[in-house]
Amino acid sequence: MWIRVANASVGLFGIQIVWGLQNVTTSRIFQSLGAEMAALPLLWIAAPLSGLLVHPLIGWISDRTQGRHGRRRPYIALGTGFTAAAMVFMGSASSLSVAVLALWMLSLAVNIAMQPMRALTADITPEGGLAKAYATQVVFIGAGAIFASCLPWLLARLPLSADLPADLRSSWRLAYFVGAATLVISVGWTLITTREVPRQAPPGPPTGPKAGRMRPGRWLTAGIAVAGFAAISGLRREVYLLAGLFVAYAALQVGILTWRRRHPDRPVKGMLEIVASIGDLPVVLRRLAVVQFFTWFGLFTAWVYVVPTIAFSHFAKAAPGSSAYDAAADWSGVLFGVQDAVAIVVALCLPRLSRAIGVARCHAACLLIGAASFLAMGMTPNWMALALPWAGLGVAWASILSLPYAIVATAGPSDRVGLNLGVHNIFLVLPQLVGASLLGPFVHTVLRNQLDLIMPLAGAAFMIAAALAARLHRPDHGRLMQ
Repeated sequence: MWIRVANASVGLFGIQIVWGLQNVTTSRIFQSLGAEMAALPLLWIAAPLSGLLVHPLIGWISDRTQGRHGRRRPYIALGTGFTAAAMVFMGSASSLSVAVLALWMLSLAVNIAMQPMRALTADITPEGGLAKAYATQVVFIGAGAIFASCLPWLLARLPLSADLPADLRSSWRLAYFVGAATLVISVGWTLITTREVPRQAPPGPPTGPKAGRMRPGRWLTAGIAVAGFAAISGLRREVYLLAGLFVAYAALQVGILTWRRRHPDRPVKGMLEIVASIGDLPVVLRRLAVVQFFTWFGLFTAWVYVVPTIAFSHFAKAAPGSSAYDAAADWSGVLFGVQDAVAIVVALCLPRLSRAIGVARCHAACLLIGAASFLAMGMTPNWMALALPWAGLGVAWASILSLPYAIVATAGPSDRVGLNLGVHNIFLVLPQLVGASLLGPFVHTVLRNQLDLIMPLAGAAFMIAAALAARLHRPDHGRLMQ
């Protein structure tokens, strides 16, 4: 089984290169092309918003796809092709508007490839081995992230060909070209070596969401309240995006209720089924959703501001575009590599540790270590010492990438694995959308652009997530670690 899971996970090595390069280069690219720091969260919005749209939709479609190529592999191949093209486009960006467009293309494409890749592992793995399977994925994800995080730093230290155009000599541009080739090779390996298990319908009647807990009035009120508060307070325009999401969700719930009144004997389909699945989540997944909200809000905060923070604190307040700022950005990539290297080792230990203390306590403990690591970043005496708290983040990162997915994969019937994983991803991207909407005004107005307070903010979010993770106990979760 391990060889089968490993072959299916090789593609995640390439996919994580995409996310790794985004983490260590996006703010650097935008600021180097003229973006102000206050605008960074909004410019980052492509990644979470595309995930919010793509993951549940691709999960729902792939669950229902039938054909000789399987139900996941066609979407993996399609997404990979578009992602490689978008990476070349990003590496060639010469203006801020082009870079923003490239990020949108890249985020949409990589989400198309990644969602069915996660579901493929659940499809080919017996339920009792899911924790080990997702821990195996962390090994490949971590290796890809290390490669991506350190790639700009390494390329900056390699002699470049004299024939290379001057505007393409930046290490981050070359990193995207190298990353595109590596993505195609690694995903190609997975597609060639992995055979999908033929889909078998579960016994009994079709399993569909019951469309419970529809409360469109509350979400409409929340949307109006957020928009009104933004207008009265004079907040930046990105806050209206959050209000719009609340209103859109309320409208979709109204659509579900209308369908049920007109067709009481027919299940909802398409986008309405996805929305109905959110309202029909099991208790453990609803609790997990709240944990994920605070976890990924903390992660998004760190990703957006890690380069400006390190440049400010440890590189003499270096300005974007300067050699010192580029050095800070390259070192940030190395720190992400440290995080992922630790995550690889820790992931291999998590199944046994989870059996000993329980999934909930294990995940809570890892998140608490991550919170302490964020808080410790402001106490490091120099830029090299940052490696220690980033190693602590690797402990949390290993758990974030494995234990929640093992829980989700067993929380419903086999014909809804892709949809459940897609719905789960909503609660990963929603906090990033909240961060994209509110972080800019919050940092500017409340923190008054004091960059040394941003990582403690991420730590506080992790502390809340750790406290909530302890409530994830479910009696039958022990079987996930067998």
